[in-house]
Amino acid sequence: MYSLLKNILASKKAISPILATLLLIVIAVAAVIVTYAWVMTFTGTQTQQAGVMLIKENVSWHSSKSYIAVVIRNTGTSNGKIMGAYVGTTATNLASVTMNPTSGTVIAGSSASFNLTQTWVISTRYYFKFVTDTPATLEFNEISPAS
Repeated sequence: MYSLLKNILASKKAISPILATLLLIVIAVAAVIVTYAWVMTFTGTQTQQAGVMLIKENVSWHSSKSYIAVVIRNTGTSNGKIMGAYVGTTATNLASVTMNPTSGTVIAGSSASFNLTQTWVISTRYYFKFVTDTPATLEFNEISPAS
């Protein structure tokens, strides 16, 4: 009986050490990828819900071509104070513009309107940037109306 058991154990072949090492590496990399994806999903949803989150709600081009009215919504959980506005015809060449009110708080969950003193030209793309007292900024572009 002992010799039969000895023959059975001797005839079995094991996984080679190289294959075992590769298998462990693949399992470890898969575990790291799954953990990274879970952590990024969790932190992404947490940071999006906190702080100041500004979005452009509406842009109105005044018929006298002397100012532009912009409505900004704060979808975040903290109030954001708009400290300045910049407008230009290219994204890299923005100039500070007079804003009325000169600064204003966009309360979390609500909107605020700002009139920008800017002479505009028909059918031209304008780039806008609003800066706040927090790291949050709002950048977007719009084409002025054809008439």
